[in-house]
Amino acid sequence: MRWTRNILLITGILAISYVAITLISAGIYQKDVLSILDKQIQVEEQDKTEQTTPIFKEGDVLGRIDIPRIGVSVGILQGTTSRTLRLGVGHIKGTALPGEPGNIGIAGHRDTYFRALKDIHKDDEIQIQTATGIARYEVDWIQITAPSNVSVLAPTAESSLTLVTCYPFYYIGAAPQRFIVHARRQ
Repeated sequence: MRWTRNILLITGILAISYVAITLISAGIYQKDVLSILDKQIQVEEQDKTEQTTPIFKEGDVLGRIDIPRIGVSVGILQGTTSRTLRLGVGHIKGTALPGEPGNIGIAGHRDTYFRALKDIHKDDEIQIQTATGIARYEVDWIQITAPSNVSVLAPTAESSLTLVTCYPFYYIGAAPQRFIVHARRQ
């Protein structure tokens, strides 16, 4: 009985340590994202003549998303691998890049950076800051869909933003649905 208790205690300590280290490293990385974004803005201001679209690789910093009413402010990284989504929110490949016209798709974990989406409302403002400037969006609908429903990420003629996270927010394990927030550019 004593061995079982000790093994469970050690397992619990290791699990809590892993979560703490993950959260601390993600917080530190978010501070680095702000520094990287500031440097990108400075470079963009110095070299406004070049109009080529850069190629981003997994984990590159694309910008920052802010939703003031619910307190979200997090770096947008390229891609949606598990490592990328541990460090920030990720741009979904195949959708418009932040700062470009079209439908921008951004995914985030429901138990970290996108937890506050549970409190978002129609008409809330969402801001996307990139090296080229700040774009403002207004939430026009919220929907719960099946994970296989990718029609919400379809290209659009107008500038729009689609946020995706798992749903229900307090579900334990792999969530059966997706929480979608759609916003149009102001």
